[in-house]
Amino acid sequence: MPSHPPPATAAFEMTRRRTLGYGLAATLGLAGLTNLPLARAALAPPRLRLIGEARLPHRLQFQGTTVGGLSGIDHDEASGLYYLLSDDGSTINPARFYTARLSLETSHLGEPMLTGVTSLRQADGSIYPAALQGIQVADPEAIRWRPASQTLLWTSEGHALTGAAPALRESRADGTLVREFALPAMFNFQLTQGPRSNRALEGLALSPDGQQAWIAMEGALRQDGPLPTVQAPGGPCRFTRLDLASGKAVRQIAYVPDAIPRAPVPPATQADNGVTEILMLDADRMLVLERAYMAGHDALSGNSLRLYLIDTREATDTLNAPQLQPGTFQPVAKTLLADFSAFTGAGPGPRLQRLDNTEGMCWGPRLPNGHRSLHFISDDNFNSRQITQWLAFEFFD
Repeated sequence: MPSHPPPATAAFEMTRRRTLGYGLAATLGLAGLTNLPLARAALAPPRLRLIGEARLPHRLQFQGTTVGGLSGIDHDEASGLYYLLSDDGSTINPARFYTARLSLETSHLGEPMLTGVTSLRQADGSIYPAALQGIQVADPEAIRWRPASQTLLWTSEGHALTGAAPALRESRADGTLVREFALPAMFNFQLTQGPRSNRALEGLALSPDGQQAWIAMEGALRQDGPLPTVQAPGGPCRFTRLDLASGKAVRQIAYVPDAIPRAPVPPATQADNGVTEILMLDADRMLVLERAYMAGHDALSGNSLRLYLIDTREATDTLNAPQLQPGTFQPVAKTLLADFSAFTGAGPGPRLQRLDNTEGMCWGPRLPNGHRSLHFISDDNFNSRQITQWLAFEFFD
């Protein structure tokens, strides 16, 4: 979202994709809530070094499509290709992903070069319809490349008004569908339970061995708790692990998103915070990206982005819990690895002039010193007040 978003309309609200993270006071606010883990914000040293930033032009035209809404990113080490998923639910062009190449050095990020665009296909080979054309509406959000099968996993947030449920699908590199996973019924849209509109499956992570996947909710299910406010963290977001061979959900944990960093201006205008992406650090540890947006502030103070580390073993299995009531489960503890405000303003090394609506995160190629590169991409909502921002960091493990 931009610092000064356009007037709210039905179309605008349906394409809500907020922007980035929060402040330490919100972290400390966790301590007063029953069974919520205190984020270890003050204890963690910085774990990222900014290498550089690249941007794609607004509404770039490429092979007959309009580039934008990039909400997912992944990297294939063998080919060197990046996969970029657009969250355009067939409104401007059919639901699709792009491939790109990017030069990367220890202290320099090159310009992204798009190499192709591929439409995602339904089981019958047809493209996904727009919201007003059919029930199987796709709202792509996250993407992961599976080297062993040469296929792509991708999530769809679904569409509450048409009843299209949130989904995890697997597609070939040509966009044709391999399968759709049977997700727990708790993720279906219902009147008083289930996901909130535009708060569903935002995150997707693949285990290092390629045998399991995690899917992450942006916000709490209706029955599990409220959305974050400026005063308090939100209800728990469910992260679910699936066995890719059987296609079945095998475990689930609860993650508590931060409170909204600061009040919007005026106070009654828009502000939110949620989980936008997850990424496995190893077999058990996971990176979690939270971003927040607060209307009425400039591009720096209105957008916030924080990266957390969790250990997926250190939480209650909530897969069979229809409702997460305080005192009946233990959410996962989280450690702050980076507040992206540290990379803005004056300071040594590369600096960022602004933050935006970052929703994608992936590992890139290793740097000459052996450290991993960590990449982020922002979703500009096809809005001229926002940017498509590609960030690359050196990650210190």
